Amino acid sequence: MLETFKEFAKNIVLDYGYLGIFIISFTESIIQPVPPDPFITGATAFGLNPLTSAFIAAVASVLGGSVGYFLGKFLGEPVAKKFIKEKYYQKGEELFDKYGIYAVLAGALTPIPYKVICWMAGIFEMNFIKFLIASFIGRFPRFFAVALFGQFLGNL
Repeated sequence: MLETFKEFAKNIVLDYGYLGIFIISFTESIIQPVPPDPFITGATAFGLNPLTSAFIAAVASVLGGSVGYFLGKFLGEPVAKKFIKEKYYQKGEELFDKYGIYAVLAGALTPIPYKVICWMAGIFEMNFIKFLIASFIGRFPRFFAVALFGQFLGNL
C-alpha cells in the first residue's frame, strides 16, 4: 500500500507539479475532503522546492477558503438558522466575533477542518481582511513544515 501511495504521489508531482498542489489546496478549502498535506509531502520528497510548494499551497488554500467564506456569507446563514435555534445562533455569532481570529488560526494550523471554519467566518461575517491574514499566518507555516518533512523524506 505504501508503494502504491508513493507511486500516486510521484505521478501527481511529475504530471502536475505546482499546479497539482494549487488545485488540491484550493479545492480542499472549499469542500473536498482530502487534505493537501500528503501531496505537499510527496511533491517535495520528489524534488519540488519546499518554500515554493508551501507558498503555492498556502495561497491556494486561502483563496479556496475565501470562496468558502463567501459561500457561508451569502448562502450559509439561512441554512444554519434552519438547524440552529436563534439563541444558539446569536451565541455562536458573539463567540465568533470575539474569538473568530483564533478559530481561523486553529483551523489553519491544525487538523480541524479549515473549510468549516471558513464557512463559519462567512456565516458570522468575520472581518474579511482579518480572515485572510489569520488564514495565511496559519496555513503557510503548516504547509512549510509539511514541505520540509517531505524534503527530509526525499533525502533519505
